[in-house]
Amino acid sequence: MQKQLSGTSIREHRLRLGIKQAELAKQVGISASYFNQIEHNRRRIGGKLFADIAAALGVDQSALAEGTDARLTDTLRDAQISEPGLKGIYDASEVFSGRFPAWARLLAARHTRVQKLEQLTETLNDRLANDSQLADALHELLSTVTAIRTSASILEDDPKLEPAWRQRFQRNIIEDSARLSRGAQTLVDYLSINAGAAAGAALPTEEVEQFLDEHAHHFPTLETGDMSAIEGVMGTSARLKSPAARALVAPHLVTYARDAVKIPLAALKVSVRRCGLDPIAIARDFGADLATTLRRIASVPEDMLPTPVGLFISDASGTLILKKQVKGFSMPRHSGACTMLPLFQAPTQPLRPIRRLLRQSGRESGTMLTYTIATPTDTTGLGDNLLLQSHMLIIPQASLAEDHAPTDKISIVGRTCRVCNAEDCPARRESAERPRS
Repeated sequence: MQKQLSGTSIREHRLRLGIKQAELAKQVGISASYFNQIEHNRRRIGGKLFADIAAALGVDQSALAEGTDARLTDTLRDAQISEPGLKGIYDASEVFSGRFPAWARLLAARHTRVQKLEQLTETLNDRLANDSQLADALHELLSTVTAIRTSASILEDDPKLEPAWRQRFQRNIIEDSARLSRGAQTLVDYLSINAGAAAGAALPTEEVEQFLDEHAHHFPTLETGDMSAIEGVMGTSARLKSPAARALVAPHLVTYARDAVKIPLAALKVSVRRCGLDPIAIARDFGADLATTLRRIASVPEDMLPTPVGLFISDASGTLILKKQVKGFSMPRHSGACTMLPLFQAPTQPLRPIRRLLRQSGRESGTMLTYTIATPTDTTGLGDNLLLQSHMLIIPQASLAEDHAPTDKISIVGRTCRVCNAEDCPARRESAERPRS
């Protein structure tokens, strides 16, 4: 029995060949009305009839059996889930994409564009809040405007001002106006450089982030642990434009190759099938430390896992040095993340695994199961300084039924204080922005 949406593929192939529906129905020995139902995905087909249709169209059966693009269906389903008013009504993504493929592609493209615009908005908000260079430029402009306004007010309010003082204030206005012009041009140049932040990276850390996202954090050529392949991986990417970015990503790729030797991909696949996404059990399978296991789980192809996962790594200062985002949970691009996250609490208790259920405040997010641990970067223990890194693996959880109480307490955390609605938070640094009435 073939997939329900095979009818769409049959119709597309028939139209491409210019064959009439009645003509093709006659060739395979069925009525035109029955064939019409097949093409509109109202009839399932299989066996000899399916083979006869494929032969009449001159295509391989697998080409028809694929039906609609699974990614298109997934995008439509994601669009429905992201719209609060449509949750749980029905799921007709496959039928819709099968019967109206052009409209389905249009909706999917619009949904993808909305997601990109939302991501761009978050990026720009982070920049405005945390970009020190932009803040200094704006401060300079405002200070200069204030100085000009002050000098102009004195000249206007005191018409009997002595000529020497009048000349001094006029000279101040001329000099400050020139300074204002230079400052404005500097700001325009800076914003022009950073205007493409969503499409291209402005900072080495952003180049690295885009490079890793482009590869979905998976590098097949490094799975054998071959360190000599690292230069080739970096050299083939157009994302790593600066030497600083290449210097930042190289240690990550070295760690990837070492992790791949400790936990081979094929064996990990077997372990995940047996243990599920339980990093503790997987670590025991391989006799590996938990930090290595968390990195390894986040680096394998998504089709190996029951659900996509996210990973965040920070140093002891709280600076994020690696980000693998996952839908439903995000971190600010630059700084200002919620200090209640296990990622930032783990360094207070090194080597102790933390398992916690989280949900982000102020977002349409589900429940996330997190595993976190802080470990020394020098595992030999012989280094002069104890440098810690925190790893936090994020695993999206299916929505719990309303009549089923979770066995673990769900902690509410924020993305940043500004958009967090958690009341009486002991870690709040600034007031939350409240919607205007």
